[in-house]
Amino acid sequence: SRLVDDLQTLALADAGALNLRPAPLDLAALTQQVLEAFAERFKAAGLHLQAQLPPALELQADAQRLRQLLHNLIENACRYTDAGGCVSVRLYAQDGFAVLRVEDSAPGVEPEARDNLFERFYRVEASRARSSGGSGLGLAICHNIVLAHGGEINASDSPLGGLAIEVRLPIDSETV
Repeated sequence: SRLVDDLQTLALADAGALNLRPAPLDLAALTQQVLEAFAERFKAAGLHLQAQLPPALELQADAQRLRQLLHNLIENACRYTDAGGCVSVRLYAQDGFAVLRVEDSAPGVEPEARDNLFERFYRVEASRARSSGGSGLGLAICHNIVLAHGGEINASDSPLGGLAIEVRLPIDSETV
């Protein structure tokens, strides 16, 4: 059923009908909630989670869609980071944007593969594509959620040795 839901989300985004319900939202509090929900998974996977969140970061956004975005990003970091590794989640305001950075330790993603990460059904075939992996829709959904909010999402090398995903969402309510 999750696959069907994911495909429906992408179909709505294609049709320009990804229904957003923007409202005042504390992204720092929402991020903390998602991280707390993953705490046991990180512990079971032998991963260290670092979080740097401001006391609050308010913006106009769809809470359900941003929860889905956060869940997908944290799920990927947890799933594709080697045991004993580290995941860092930072949230801060910069130049009118809420900036979320999710960085993980090894394994990384080759630059030529990184260019395709936000495509549907794309999965890196090397060390990050595990048999327990998902459908290859999570980052495509993240991309569409971010675009629907007037933001940007990018992938790069993480200073921790793995992958870094950066999301920039406008704080100004006029953009949603």
